[in-house]
Parts: sequence; C-alpha cells; structure tokens
Amino acid sequence: MTLPRTRTTAGTLLILGAVLVNIPYVMLIMTFDYPDILRAPAAEILGRFSTGGPGLIWTWLAFAWAGLPILLGILLLPRALAVDAPEDRGRQSGKLALVFGAAGAVAQMIGLLRWVFVVPGLARVFADPQASSATRDAAVVAFQVVHSFGGVLLGEHIGQIFTIIWMAALSVSLLRTSGLPRWLPISGFIASAIYLDAQGELIATVIPGLPTWEAAGLVGSLLWLGWTIALGVLLLRGGRVARSERAIAFSTGR
Repeated sequence: MTLPRTRTTAGTLLILGAVLVNIPYVMLIMTFDYPDILRAPAAEILGRFSTGGPGLIWTWLAFAWAGLPILLGILLLPRALAVDAPEDRGRQSGKLALVFGAAGAVAQMIGLLRWVFVVPGLARVFADPQASSATRDAAVVAFQVVHSFGGVLLGEHIGQIFTIIWMAALSVSLLRTSGLPRWLPISGFIASAIYLDAQGELIATVIPGLPTWEAAGLVGSLLWLGWTIALGVLLLRGGRVARSERAIAFSTGR
C-alpha cells in the first residue's frame, strides 16, 4: 500500500471509528442512563438491564465493536506517519504508541462485551420471580465481581490508561518528526492529562471520599475522540497532498 493510500485509509478508519462509537453511546445515555448507571447499586443495574430486553444487548454489542475501525487505524499509523526524518527520531515513541494503543482498544472492547455475554444471564436470574432470595443475592455478588473486574479494572482502568499512553507517546513522536502541525501533539498532551485525571474517580470506588473531578471522564473521552478525529482529518489531507505531489511529479517527468 502506497503512503498516500495508507494515510487515507488510516485517517478514514480513525474518523469512522470515532463517529460510530458515539451512536451506541448516545443510545445508552437515552435508554440506560449511561454512564451514571455504572456506579449504581448492583441490584439496580441488574433490574434496569433485565427490562432493557434484546435491544439493550444489541446496543452494547454495537458499542463494543464500533471501536474496531480505530484499532485498525492505530495499526496503520506507523506507516501512515512515515516522514522524511532521521530514522531514530520518533521511532521508539511511535512503537510504544502502537503497542499501547492496540492493547488499550482491545481491553476496552473486552470490557464492554461483558454486557453481551455475561450480564444478560445474571440479569435473567435476578429478575426470575421464582428465584429464591439466596439465588438473587448470588447473582448480585457475581455481577459485582464481573463489573469490578471486567468494567472498572479491565475496561476503564487498563483500557483508558493504555489509551492515554498511546495518545501521549504518539504526541511525542509527532513532535520529533515533521509533517503534521504542532498543535496536534500539544493538544494530545492536554487531552491525555485531563483523561488521566478521570482515573481518580475509579480509585474512589475502592477508596470512598477521595476528591475527584466528576466530569473528567466525560471531558477526557470527548477530547480523546475529538483528537482522534483531528488526526484522521490531517491524515486524509496529507494523503490528498501526497497524491497531488505524485501526480505533478509524474506529469513533469521528475
């Protein structure tokens, strides 16, 4: 795949993924009180989930896989960002960004898929009118374990931390090479710092009373999506410019 085509493909995938993620996200806000529902008591979450029906499960499935284009775009970034610069400049941070970006995307996808393949069974047990109180209590405890491990630990903590490292490491790489405007890596550092502050809210789930900025998670995730779209747009523009330069060079015989 040529450099212009790689840039166009990577940019399209990043933009597509960022846009697609917002569709089920908005649907979950409207139908499931997401993300506030995540910190509600387990019994309340299971009760709300059981009333959501298959539509809610399909929405979670879409939410989990909507990030796949972003993952594919991340894997193409090392080739898409190839520029005329010394080989050692930005190489290490670029490799670091690829590893953490891909791992973060996978971790978040796995965390979200618990709502598709694990939670529905627990919700059915909890909502079963013939179930004993002991069985319902067991379903609540099982959900709390899955929710803390698959959600808070894997999806929110590891997934978000790795995504933050990806954005910061990629910003370092962009500063050390040429080809894209400097405001992109600078804004990447700012978005990373705000998104990192959201980790305090996760720690507060096990250390009650810890001071947190409640809006950090929402603001950080929106900045990450906006930054990803901006990167995708710049790659698309770079791909068009590279194709134009190649066409001019071909027509002039250079």
